[in-house]
Amino acid sequence: MNAYVTGQTIKSLRESKKMTQAMLAEKLSVSDKAISKWETGKGFPDITMIEPLAAALSVSVAELINGNTVNNKNKSANMLRTSFYVCPVCGNIITSTGNALISCCGVTLYPLEAEEGEYEDGISIERIENEHFVQIKNPMTKEHYVSFVSYITSDRVQTVKLYPEGNASCRFPVCGRGYIFYYCNRHGLMKTKV
Repeated sequence: MNAYVTGQTIKSLRESKKMTQAMLAEKLSVSDKAISKWETGKGFPDITMIEPLAAALSVSVAELINGNTVNNKNKSANMLRTSFYVCPVCGNIITSTGNALISCCGVTLYPLEAEEGEYEDGISIERIENEHFVQIKNPMTKEHYVSFVSYITSDRVQTVKLYPEGNASCRFPVCGRGYIFYYCNRHGLMKTKV
């Protein structure tokens, strides 16, 4: 009986929906005494009742059976929730729009916290026709450089990878309001509103 719905699960899901036993019984066309027996462990719902019970409690069958509900707080995708991860070994850039366990080169990575504003070298963002021209004042040496620049709006992420001894500038097509993120190997992740 390990892989079957428990009375405690039924009760907690029912109570979280603010339903009485009678209300749940009515939805399932069973008696409230049947619901009481299920919740006290004196009986189990018939296998044919599992799908209707899950539907009545607004959970999947898997959630009902294992007793853990899945809460998806990101019901509508929003790219502004993007998190950045940078591998300290190879410099790989990874993004995620939700919680994730990320590793690269055998190292567990944690999302970078962006500081708002500008760091000491400064950034300039100029709109030229339908593009944002981004220029960051950075020496771009092998010891001190900007690794990437990203333009994030609510519906897209555009990223340009930069390399040491190159130019710390790039262009992005204008897509609306959002943020420019840039990552310096010395100062970390910075962001600025556009």
